[in-house]
Amino acid sequence: MTQSATITVFSTSWCGPCRRLKTLMQAEEIPFTAVDIETDPEAEEFVKQVNRGNAIVPTVLFPDGTTLTNPTLAQVRAQLAAAG
Repeated sequence: MTQSATITVFSTSWCGPCRRLKTLMQAEEIPFTAVDIETDPEAEEFVKQVNRGNAIVPTVLFPDGTTLTNPTLAQVRAQLAAAG
């Protein structure tokens, strides 16, 4: 996976928690790129690598290379604050 300057949210089209997180991030004007792991095998493999073989979504990749699995908006904000 190539690292981007923004957050990447790995999700699926049918995932309720994914939709909720993306909606909240948009409302807070936190820029992100959404990637559907059902249409991107490389993205699905990355998600499995960081989640012990499980394709758990949402998985969020931060510009510094850290990830959070199924985070709350508060956890996303805290990770962004910690990254500076």
